[in-house]
Amino acid sequence: MASDHIKIAFYKGGSRFAHRIIRWWTGSKYSHAELIMPDEKTWITISPFLNSKVTLNERIILPDDPEWDFLELPLSWRAPVMEYQKTQLESFVNQTLGAKYDWAGMILSQVSPFLVKRANRWYCSEWIAHALVKARVLPWDYVRIYDTPSMSPGKLYDLLKGYNPIYR
Repeated sequence: MASDHIKIAFYKGGSRFAHRIIRWWTGSKYSHAELIMPDEKTWITISPFLNSKVTLNERIILPDDPEWDFLELPLSWRAPVMEYQKTQLESFVNQTLGAKYDWAGMILSQVSPFLVKRANRWYCSEWIAHALVKARVLPWDYVRIYDTPSMSPGKLYDLLKGYNPIYR
């Protein structure tokens, strides 16, 4: 059964070197983020640790899993708008499915004050921010993608944690 919200999962577990470096560099407890579709079982990920491209996974993780934190964002209460949001989200997923990880953009955006973005390449938190804006779950001027050179998982968490939807 589809729900009336979208979940974002933030990974805080893992002892792999790459996870520790990301957490240290970004000053956050999160090293990765994934979008959970309204069906609540399809997770969208783009991980540099797996196959380095946008992929769909089906998984069930219990809400009290110590390696993940979850945030929920409501979809519109108006049925036509909610369906539009879901359609736009699915459209963005289909358009970006298989897109590769943006290593250059992620690294250069972290070490410079500029947003460096390679066309058709993403990193996890950047992809999620764009997906939420494309689906009209978040307004573009709230996320300010154009003014955020380094959208780390921790920055995305802070941004979403503080979001209060006024048009719900």
